[in-house]
Amino acid sequence: MDIVRIILAILLPPLGVFLQVGLKGHFWLNILLTLLGYIPGIIHAVWIIARR
Repeated sequence: MDIVRIILAILLPPLGVFLQVGLKGHFWLNILLTLLGYIPGIIHAVWIIARR
């Protein structure tokens, strides 16, 4: 399941984080990072998924 989340994190970073943590602070932070730049959103999403 982690591979599916990582693929989703690359395509749509907030979705990958949402599937991992729900509507908690990391989800909102990832939306902000994705809006500021797509690459920071991807890095944060992959980090959240790999960490758990």
